[in-house]
Amino acid sequence: MSHILHRSSKATPPVVSRGEGVYLIDVNGKQYFDGSGGAAVSCLGHSDEDVKNAMRKQLDALAFAHTGFFTSEAAENLADKLIKHAPKEIDKVYLVSGGSEAMESALKLARQYYLEIGEEQRHHVIARQQSYHGNTLGALATGGNVWRRKPFAPLLMETSHIEPCYEYRMRQSGESLADYGMRAANELEREIQRLGAENIMAFVAEPVVGATLGAVPPASGYFKRIREICDQYGILLILDEVMCGMGRTGTLFACEQEGISPDIVGIAKGLGSGYQPIGAMLCTKKIADAIESGSGAFQHGHTYLGHPMAAAAANAVLTKLTDGKLTERVGVMGKKLDAALQSAFGQHPHIGDIRGRGLFRGLEIVEDRETKEPFAPSLKLFQRLKAAAFDAGLICYPAGGTVDGARGDHILLAPPFILEDQHIDEIVDKLDIAFKTVFDEVSKGS
Repeated sequence: MSHILHRSSKATPPVVSRGEGVYLIDVNGKQYFDGSGGAAVSCLGHSDEDVKNAMRKQLDALAFAHTGFFTSEAAENLADKLIKHAPKEIDKVYLVSGGSEAMESALKLARQYYLEIGEEQRHHVIARQQSYHGNTLGALATGGNVWRRKPFAPLLMETSHIEPCYEYRMRQSGESLADYGMRAANELEREIQRLGAENIMAFVAEPVVGATLGAVPPASGYFKRIREICDQYGILLILDEVMCGMGRTGTLFACEQEGISPDIVGIAKGLGSGYQPIGAMLCTKKIADAIESGSGAFQHGHTYLGHPMAAAAANAVLTKLTDGKLTERVGVMGKKLDAALQSAFGQHPHIGDIRGRGLFRGLEIVEDRETKEPFAPSLKLFQRLKAAAFDAGLICYPAGGTVDGARGDHILLAPPFILEDQHIDEIVDKLDIAFKTVFDEVSKGS
């Protein structure tokens, strides 16, 4: 009997023994292809010697020093490298231990910024329906995913949510992609006007929506219009690149492909590639200067800020993503993965949409392709697909509630950037096994 409080109390997961490249192997010797990188984390796979050597070197020198007393070379070097490759105007880095911490820090920094510049009334956050920004209370309140929010609703701050930019379900017949992008973006302006611009501090969004929608990219021009609206009303644009950033979509920062720069951005997951828990919140010089010339300190902190071991690992990862050209490779392999998925499942009767960017791909499951009607939530299709794929030796990331937080299913794929052509075939073959297993069961009423 395990004393771990596992994610599910219904079953104890298998015990993992070791990682070799793109595979994880359990104590019984069964091998699993990590087709989702855990939760879009393991971009370098599970046995990168350069990262492990960087960690060993750092451990020999220093494991930990509290940032209330010291900075470290590892943290300073990582921050320098991040800013070298960051979007325009981004100038400061706040190193934390994961994505939820990064987004919670972003929200608190946004609030303090307006306090520092004398706009105390600005406190309201606007985000999008079917979004996910983390599990800490501020980040959870910002997210718009119904089932994640519901149990904790009495504890959450008030937020507003506009429709997501979700072409597959929300683009109208005869509407161009650009026109849809503009229409979706203009929802933000209407919500700002409803609430009063003087009360709003930030709009929060993922450039490519991950866990809750399944790798949904924005329509053309959407984020450029969002940037214009935020600038017009003096509102901060906070981008959540925890899942879609750090090369996952084919550029180091996903927003590069939108031609915009945020005021604040959160990153994590691929930053450390799973070798150490790490995340970061990055902000513009304008925001940092407001803190410096005002109270002089960001009123926020965690014990493990700027952890030297984590920073050393992340610096090695970032070097491979940039100098090692792995981010460029994501674009090439992403096109191959998309082509393979389209060829195998593009006409599948229960695959309504195949989408994404780079090595961040989603497949939306439907009961009827013509009407886009999802399967009944009672079937728990996403859970069955996850189990069937796992049995076949494929780790993928299915989720439910895709359409509205209750209905709909999708599968998210986010394989390691080091995968080869034969691994793409393996993903497709094992997904096919999972689809056949589950859809056969459903057709038989079991």
